[in-house]
Amino acid sequence: MASVLRYLFPFFDASAQTWSIEARLLRWLTMLWLSLGLVMVYSASYVAAGAATGDGLYFFKGQLVWIFLGLTCFNILTHSSLRYMLGLADWGVMLFLGLILLTLVPGVGATVNGATRWLVIGPVALQPSEMIKPFLVLQSARIFGQWERLPMQARLVWLGVFTVVLGGILIQPNLSTTALCGMMIWLIALSSGMPYRYLGSAAGLGLMTAIVSVSFKSYQRRRLISFLNPWADAREDGYQLVQSLLAIGSGGFWGRGFGMSQQKLFYLPIQYTDFIFSVYAEEFGFVGCFLLFALLAIYATLAMRVAMKSQNPVHRLVAVGGMILMVGQALLNIGVATGALPTTGLPFPLVSYGGSSMLASLLTAGLLVRVARENSNASVLSLETRQMQES
Repeated sequence: MASVLRYLFPFFDASAQTWSIEARLLRWLTMLWLSLGLVMVYSASYVAAGAATGDGLYFFKGQLVWIFLGLTCFNILTHSSLRYMLGLADWGVMLFLGLILLTLVPGVGATVNGATRWLVIGPVALQPSEMIKPFLVLQSARIFGQWERLPMQARLVWLGVFTVVLGGILIQPNLSTTALCGMMIWLIALSSGMPYRYLGSAAGLGLMTAIVSVSFKSYQRRRLISFLNPWADAREDGYQLVQSLLAIGSGGFWGRGFGMSQQKLFYLPIQYTDFIFSVYAEEFGFVGCFLLFALLAIYATLAMRVAMKSQNPVHRLVAVGGMILMVGQALLNIGVATGALPTTGLPFPLVSYGGSSMLASLLTAGLLVRVARENSNASVLSLETRQMQES
């Protein structure tokens, strides 16, 4: 029974006492981050859920289900060999690439707010562009970590697959997720020691693609213009950002208090997903934001420490990619909410409401913890012990 509970609930996992300090800290910081997110989904969604469904806990209860599934995956990952997960990475990328392309088939993909990013299977809406992220971390780390040993054909094939993935997400359209995944793959390649001429060419191609996309899509141009001066059109294109800034500014130093946000009362759009940070800032103020940034800084520091301690180059790149997805995406979400970046649809990992994002974030966190565990095992196990375990 105890062995089953450790896979379903991390709090019952007594084996964590033997993990390295980095693995244990990352595990508990993930739980703290997740608990904060659950509290904020309850606060940000209660009024909207009550008005839309008659049940103020509707989104909160849905999030609990996804957290349960995500924690199960998290715990399985932390107790599974990273070599095994790397072996499944290419299959995961191809599976979710197929699902991404399936969303583009007329009548198959579900369209919300002008973007066709979801596949609806019964009562469940799956977003393949979110689910593919941890598999992109694994596969890009696997490819760039062994770049010199791979034949040219394998290099070109996987560069082509990554390009098709980014192109499929961009066509949905989902420029923000395309940019995030592209930057993540690029930074993993940079960390692997790829020649600068290749990296420069890839960065230039990505920038040109973004410019072309903005040129052909008027709503993306309007977002850029409204981001530069949201007050010029505060009732239309600048409405989301203006309401977000009002929420953040209303928080002051100490905040209004938990549950006391005024902007979430049908002023701030999508307040429990993309702009949930705005509700957090209004309720907990500057002090709460400072503590949140401290949590992200500690998490990033631990993840980079894990990367630097790893003697396996592929494992090192997995840690780098995991840190970019978790902390980098959180900072991008905060940048959008504060007006430092153009308005996009990136969720806050482990905080924003959404099943696909929750599963992807917990899978990524599980990968980070697993790398930390294998670093520790590599430093204390003798060769004979490792051969016995592998046999």
